Amino acid sequence: MNVWIVIAAYNEEHSLASVLKELAKAGYKNVVVVDDGSVDDTFRIAKQYTKNVIKHVINRGQGASLKTGIDYALNENADIVVTFDADGQHRVEDIPALIEPVKKGEVDVALGSRFLKSGSNVPFFRKLMLKGGILLVWLFYGINLTDVHNGFRALSRHAAEQIEITMDQMEHASEILSEIKRHHLKYVEVPVVIRYTAYSQAHGQSSLNAVKIFYKMVVHKFTK
Repeated sequence: MNVWIVIAAYNEEHSLASVLKELAKAGYKNVVVVDDGSVDDTFRIAKQYTKNVIKHVINRGQGASLKTGIDYALNENADIVVTFDADGQHRVEDIPALIEPVKKGEVDVALGSRFLKSGSNVPFFRKLMLKGGILLVWLFYGINLTDVHNGFRALSRHAAEQIEITMDQMEHASEILSEIKRHHLKYVEVPVVIRYTAYSQAHGQSSLNAVKIFYKMVVHKFTK
């Protein structure tokens, strides 16, 4: 099947090369990098490893970048779209298990979960926020998950075409779950390991930003 990897990247010159090397070594040739208005060497580095590089003129946010990348992959006749982080948190070796239920036609969406097996050294406050998010997602969307706001996911072509991402920033992750519910898409969680390093934590979402994301999630729920 035609599997495409979509990577949203903003000022990721220090990690992007190793991520793209790992993907290439594992045989993933269809990779699109969306440079979200970076002011470092992200664009130049991406061009060294893949011909499929798109640059936003300004920084719009991860949600907007994923939409750009997913639309590009669909235009290239992708059967499965995998969203993959640029900071090295996601493991290439987890991709086969993630896409397997989608390849078999069992589900429309496979969502990575860092809590279904050991190995993810999740910081305490991050774990606390994520556990709170689980309750909100269940209350708002009726979706029972062990992990929320995990950017490691696989979408069938049908799901990628149905899911509409309108939120440019990090709250797009909640919007995707809302779209899964709205379109009655079949989904499953798949165990993955998230690697927390000093670099990924410095570039990731702070606890304060997590609170802001959940606030916007509430606002979006009741104003859409």
